[in-house]
Amino acid sequence: MNGWKLARRLVTMLVVLFGVSVLTYGLIFVTPGDPARTILTQQMGGQTPSQEAVEQFRAAKGLDDPFPVQYARWVGNAVRGDLGQSYYSDQAVTAMIATRLPNTIALGVASMLVAVAIAVPAGIASAVEPGSQTDYAAQFGALVGVSMPNFWLGYLLIIVCSLWLDLFPVAGAGGLEYLVLPALTLGSGMAAVIARLVRTAMLDVLDDAYIRTARSKGLRERIVVYKHALRNALVPVVTIIGLQLSYVLNGAVVVEVVFQRPGLGTLLVDAIFARDYPVVQGVTLLIGVIFVVTNFAVDLTYSRLDPRIDFGGEPT
Repeated sequence: MNGWKLARRLVTMLVVLFGVSVLTYGLIFVTPGDPARTILTQQMGGQTPSQEAVEQFRAAKGLDDPFPVQYARWVGNAVRGDLGQSYYSDQAVTAMIATRLPNTIALGVASMLVAVAIAVPAGIASAVEPGSQTDYAAQFGALVGVSMPNFWLGYLLIIVCSLWLDLFPVAGAGGLEYLVLPALTLGSGMAAVIARLVRTAMLDVLDDAYIRTARSKGLRERIVVYKHALRNALVPVVTIIGLQLSYVLNGAVVVEVVFQRPGLGTLLVDAIFARDYPVVQGVTLLIGVIFVVTNFAVDLTYSRLDPRIDFGGEPT
């Protein structure tokens, strides 16, 4: 791995995170509405707070300071791991995220496993027999999976698997039984995208000369497909799997709300409605960090799968 390219990529990561932090804090700063008045109204059970109480709240939370001062204070604290305190509950945002993050990670990992378990075999079977009934069935399933909204599939699974068949819990978090329906809901859309890419990548590889050579040597078709073709077809597949993390995080917001699963998605939605800006900023910053780190990991994986590709995705 080229040390200069690694250093350049790390600098790029820092610049991207800086941009994310500025946009996150800036957009919330210019959002219409007064968070102080909204929070106090909720805390007082819907009664209108006095102007004096609003001003005291704003002064206590530093909301009267100019934007550069507020942003610099927030970034300085965030670098030290302090994302502030919730306006509504007065809890540390870091602690709130730490409580919810394991549930979102479990959902993301489970949905990714579901997606890969469905997509890779379907894509390979579709590519090995193009134009067959298997190919048409896989492509039709991928089209349905891409077109189907998460919330619709989630409610459908709840009606069929929870209310009618009583196989899995309707909502909440706990054992593995609480993870099955959310993972199927979130993983089906990813499986559709990955399956189509696996099919395309495998079709390209199966036409290469080295595959014909392997077959001419008398190697079994399973060895040719899974040992020779699949490994070279995995480079673009790994890319899309890494980029699907954005789908996981975005979809988790909808899926966690549908299944009332206490994760980052429900935490973010509740904070937006409550105008709990420190929580919104903290969760958004964490999502940005996850995106950047994931893309970095995808680039590292490139050179492991294909030595001809240097770090950063550039041919050597």
